[in-house]
Amino acid sequence: MFSGRLRFLCLSAIVLLVGSAAALCGQTDTYAAPIVAEGVGKGTIALDGKWQFHLGDNAAWASPDLDDSRWELITADKPWGAQGHSGYAGFAWYRRHISIALAPGASTDIAMLLPPIEDVAAIYWNGGRVAQSGEFPPRPVWYFRAPPTTLGIGPMRSGVLAVRVYKAPLGSFDSGLQGGFTATPLIGSPEAIAALKGASDFRWLQRNQLRFGIDSLWALLSVLAFLAWLRDRRQWLLFWLAGFTISPVAIDCLLNFRIHLPTNLALGFAQPFFGLIQVCLWNLLILILRLEDSRRFVHTVRILAAIELAAFSLDGILVLFIVEIPASWSPATQWADGIFTAIFTLLQVIPLILVIYAVLRRRKLTPERWLVAICAFISDAIPTLRSALEQGSRYTHWTFGEKINAPLFIVNGNSISAQLISATLLLFALVIAIYRYLAEERLRQSAIEQEFKSARELQQILIPEDPPEIAGYTLTSAYKPAAEVGGDFFQIVALENGATMVVLGDVSGKGLKAAMAVSLIVGAIRTFAETSNSPAKILDGLNRRLDGRLNGGFATAVALRLDANGDCIVSNAGHLAPFLNDRELSLPGELPLGLVASTTYEERRFHLGEFEHLALFTDGLLEARSAAGELYGFERMQTLFSARPTADEAMQAAVAFGQDDDITVLTLTRLAAGAGGSGLKALGTAPDLASA
Repeated sequence: MFSGRLRFLCLSAIVLLVGSAAALCGQTDTYAAPIVAEGVGKGTIALDGKWQFHLGDNAAWASPDLDDSRWELITADKPWGAQGHSGYAGFAWYRRHISIALAPGASTDIAMLLPPIEDVAAIYWNGGRVAQSGEFPPRPVWYFRAPPTTLGIGPMRSGVLAVRVYKAPLGSFDSGLQGGFTATPLIGSPEAIAALKGASDFRWLQRNQLRFGIDSLWALLSVLAFLAWLRDRRQWLLFWLAGFTISPVAIDCLLNFRIHLPTNLALGFAQPFFGLIQVCLWNLLILILRLEDSRRFVHTVRILAAIELAAFSLDGILVLFIVEIPASWSPATQWADGIFTAIFTLLQVIPLILVIYAVLRRRKLTPERWLVAICAFISDAIPTLRSALEQGSRYTHWTFGEKINAPLFIVNGNSISAQLISATLLLFALVIAIYRYLAEERLRQSAIEQEFKSARELQQILIPEDPPEIAGYTLTSAYKPAAEVGGDFFQIVALENGATMVVLGDVSGKGLKAAMAVSLIVGAIRTFAETSNSPAKILDGLNRRLDGRLNGGFATAVALRLDANGDCIVSNAGHLAPFLNDRELSLPGELPLGLVASTTYEERRFHLGEFEHLALFTDGLLEARSAAGELYGFERMQTLFSARPTADEAMQAAVAFGQDDDITVLTLTRLAAGAGGSGLKALGTAPDLASA
């Protein structure tokens, strides 16, 4: 009997003990033990361990009297997304009961070192708000990669620390493991917390000193390249280099250098710079790999570059105004973000395509150019691959993107990643390749300048500096090309019978090509003048000689035969008619030279009386253009020639108005009968080639 009762009592005790243990265990799983912080004031204490946690939002949850025993438990050393709430965005609360015992002689003021919280947070002590980071909806504001902050909480003893948190909607690249605390907060005396904050800031500076140095090099190179481009706007390689090197600096300033910008502004303004890096890199590779002669291919790449920059910019605008978008549009916003990201991620393979295209075209490139191509591809492939793998990672649970961005090793606190190494190598490869490129360009420019110098010397021989004397006439001439060499020409040829042949004209186009055509025309004029004294026949011969030799261009000309007695014969090939005193001669319209080989030209006779003034000129005089875009025009020309100016006076009037093309002017004034030309020096100005 006794043994039976004893067995019953023992069994009951065991059941009671097991039940009590189970109850105690259950209580531990649902309620965080209060933190007993002893000796506060002489150091710091971490608020680690389990915190009461609840999804949602309620202002009453800040109250110290709230029964939070049924809340779940999570730690504060990592986000809630990594503790069973993956992908959650919105409001949540943390609570922790704390009992503080000050160290002897310590100040009653307590401070807190608060790690970055994703994304907006308000701190409550015993129901009163003591600090807030960012702004809560409906117009949320949170800061990108905010540093740890210090909070002065004031006198503390025992009570409840509550933290209200808002996590913004996730982006397409977010893993879903974000939200709330990222590290354990600490409390202590203001001096101890300030010392910890200073040490944290110093470690951040130490970890980023390599980044600061590299960014300084990028910025210096960008400034030098841009200034060099301003000196020579033809060197587009320098322009694209300036854009490519300044973009990483701008991105680091916006995202990594703690300038305390709201996240939407930092990311929104950074996105176009990500696109600018791509566009500038593509254009650099086109020039360095010598692909610019493949016009259709280059045109296609530049269209894709515009799409790339637009996708980045639109994605940036979406991020910029994310706080204005209603919560109900969040899924559509994430889809739009994903689409823009897919576009610019796919287009980031263009550097590889450019390199492959250069190989297929069998471009004979120097080693430093190939080095740029290889480094550019690797430097672009790493972030492209990482970005692609991070898209939708909260659904795929892939971690490859994080591994790609992980540091390979650490030097003096500085993380050295594959992307940093490749970007640095690309920087040095670009400097070497561009130095060689500019050296080649200088040699080529010197060769071109030598060609222009030779062309100037040739043109000075072909166009008379001092016009010859013509018996019975005063002749003046002026010639000013718009470029280093011009396409205007004139020749004055003495004929066997005492007459003079004057031919003046203009070749379409400018520069060296037009100057070479002038040399052909001048030689032909003198050849035809030896066998004919007819202006029309000379133009006929010039037209046949030029047919098919001007590469689609043409030349206009007026030919004038001038007799000693004032009789004149003139023929025109599409040129402006001469001015006789203050009126334009009426001449039949004819085709310019070099267009139709069978064209023939008519002649018109007129008489130049004593002291009458005849002016021949090219369209550079008529089409002089003011700064406001106004043409010199016929009315001003009529006023000009009514004053019977010399050729130089007429030319200077057009230049002062605004030269836009080559200007050539010839003036002839018949002297009184018997005056003769032997005692009168013909007036002229030498071609102003050196100053053109």
